[in-house]
Amino acid sequence: MVYLSRTDMASNEPATSRIEILQGTLDFIILQALRWGPCHGYGIVQLIRAQSRNLLQVETGSLYPALQRLVKQGAIATEWGMSSTNRRVRTYRLTPRGRKRLAAERSRWEQLSEAIAGLMLPPGAEEA
Repeated sequence: MVYLSRTDMASNEPATSRIEILQGTLDFIILQALRWGPCHGYGIVQLIRAQSRNLLQVETGSLYPALQRLVKQGAIATEWGMSSTNRRVRTYRLTPRGRKRLAAERSRWEQLSEAIAGLMLPPGAEEA
């Protein structure tokens, strides 16, 4: 599950509730994270958290099944390597098929974002 962490605007403290984001978004988020280079599972979680300014939280119980699904689909590939602490880790990287899928999903995401942004405007108003 991927959550958008909510903060209490008055205190900047995390709120007790979480908002679940759109189903199907996790694969896109993982592919986007791997766009920057190969990474192991925990590193992907940390990258997503850091790049989203701690707003997106990916649970490991959702991450690893998604990674396996993407491997089966040929969007990412795995190999064993060593972590910075000399532990054996499985590293994930985008494949050419994954790059193509990422481009398509980015295009859809941008269209969805524009559509939602349009709903924020009053009827008949145009963006500046």
